Amino acid sequence: MGRLLLVARLAARDLRRRRTEAVLLLLAVMAATTTLTLGLVLRDAAGDPYATTRAATNGPDVVVSADEPGALAGLENRPGVTDHSGPFPAAATELRANGRTSDVQAVGRDSTPASVDRPEVTRGGWVRAGGVVVEAAFADALDLRIGQQVTLGGRAFEVVGFAVTAAAPPYPQSLCYFACLVGTGDGDRPLPDDLLENPGLVWLTGDDVRGIPGEAAYVLNLKLADPAAAQAFVDTYGQRLPMRTWQDILTDATELAGDSQILLLIGAWLLGLLAVASLAVLVGGRMADQTRRVGLLKAVGGTPGLVAAVLLAEYLAVALVAAAAGLAVGTLAAPLLTGPTAGLLGSAGTPSLTLSTVGVVTAVALGVAVVATLVPAVRAARVSTVDALADAARPPRRVGWLIAVSARLPVPLLMALRVAARRPRRAVLAVVSIAVTISGVYVVLVLNSFLTGQPPAGYGEPQVATLRHVLLVWMVILFSLAAVNAVFITWATVLDNRHSSALARALGATPGDVAAALAAAQVLPALVGALLGAFPGGFALFAAIVAITGGDRDRATLPSVWQSAVVVLATVLVVAALTAVPARLGGRRPVTETL
Repeated sequence: MGRLLLVARLAARDLRRRRTEAVLLLLAVMAATTTLTLGLVLRDAAGDPYATTRAATNGPDVVVSADEPGALAGLENRPGVTDHSGPFPAAATELRANGRTSDVQAVGRDSTPASVDRPEVTRGGWVRAGGVVVEAAFADALDLRIGQQVTLGGRAFEVVGFAVTAAAPPYPQSLCYFACLVGTGDGDRPLPDDLLENPGLVWLTGDDVRGIPGEAAYVLNLKLADPAAAQAFVDTYGQRLPMRTWQDILTDATELAGDSQILLLIGAWLLGLLAVASLAVLVGGRMADQTRRVGLLKAVGGTPGLVAAVLLAEYLAVALVAAAAGLAVGTLAAPLLTGPTAGLLGSAGTPSLTLSTVGVVTAVALGVAVVATLVPAVRAARVSTVDALADAARPPRRVGWLIAVSARLPVPLLMALRVAARRPRRAVLAVVSIAVTISGVYVVLVLNSFLTGQPPAGYGEPQVATLRHVLLVWMVILFSLAAVNAVFITWATVLDNRHSSALARALGATPGDVAAALAAAQVLPALVGALLGAFPGGFALFAAIVAITGGDRDRATLPSVWQSAVVVLATVLVVAALTAVPARLGGRRPVTETL
């Protein structure tokens, strides 16, 4: 039997014997890989509706604006331009409807469809004298209906239709794409700061737009032979005229997905850290439970390298399955977080996986498995055959100051300190797990207050709700994985201290003392981790997010002292509740059976 086949068979047999633990390992890694996949493919999913809209409306490759039609003359004859529409008149004005007032960009169009940028009517009809067609997402935000009377620039118009376009992002990402993009031969002519703040988009007949008071602009839509060369065209001919490429429009249309992507990637790295802690605890617990099996493998001729390979192979196999599952679930779930909008056609489809995405997610999954299992596997492989077969209790470490301090404590707390001191690495993992979780909570509190008080420019309630959904997704996963970590650490501690706990009971400790000690051994690191995560960890994570996104730290409201105190107290109580059951089960195990 070849060495690889032997390793594979031994690893597969061990996984079959411990299905529950294998499933828990799978879920721990899958949580990180799913969130990472969501972050990597989210923008691609969000771009699908724009691509559909662009194809249906023959969207322009370049949108050019000027303050007079003569400034646009000749652009349609430039090399590479295959088609155009316009120039169309545009005006900046206000729309009043349903007791609300909103800035708008009014664009004049012909009653016949244009060859480039022919907005797709989703309800009603196209422009006519005295009638206005409203961009669909803008109409949805203002709760407009067909046949309703609205006021534009002091004149009454009837809403005759709703439409979508690929020449501008949907509301509220529409920005000032037409009426503000005016320029003169000497460069851009700025308009007043209070004009067109978060504007919507409407279409009128050309005559109706010219009748709106105020400064006018003109818009030209260009179609290129090579759409990918749009930016090169702008670089060549856009020195004096404001121009937008279709790539610029796509970026603005998927801005919400980009923000969601950043949040998910942050969550993915937090979950990756928790997954490492989960695997390290699980591996440590399984190594303690597999000591005798390691001794048997070495007794029948297995080398330390073979033993380490068998132990590593189990977790690498689980990591590969978790990576595949995370890629599938993350790809299918991405369209659910792109914030569907009435301003684009179709829905966010399932994005195609690229080799880079598959490679990154698989590498992260394997990296998590290797980092968490390499040291325990090597340590187990280096245990002598006699010691492994004997499977004796781990000898305690005698620390003078700890003995002196703990001697004056109540029995449960004394035992808890000694349990934690015997496995300092496990205590550190518990501290890190809680600190990572509370750091995430700290950031969520900051972002939630920011979204409530001062959401990003151009973001309405639907966009804010989408970002909150994204925060909720990775916070639920984060809490779940942290809770599983707490239970795993407690159960691993129960298994590792079964001999010493039985001995303590034989010397007079009650099952309640043992259970309280095992639970307290997890509560103490949880308290330290919560304190570290409530301020240093959370503040550092928030500062890193601000540095990555280029946000304004001064606009954020940091959690108050009482909020941080509540989070710390709640963390301690939750960890105490989670660890009570496994600790009680371990404390009630018969002494004679254990010894």
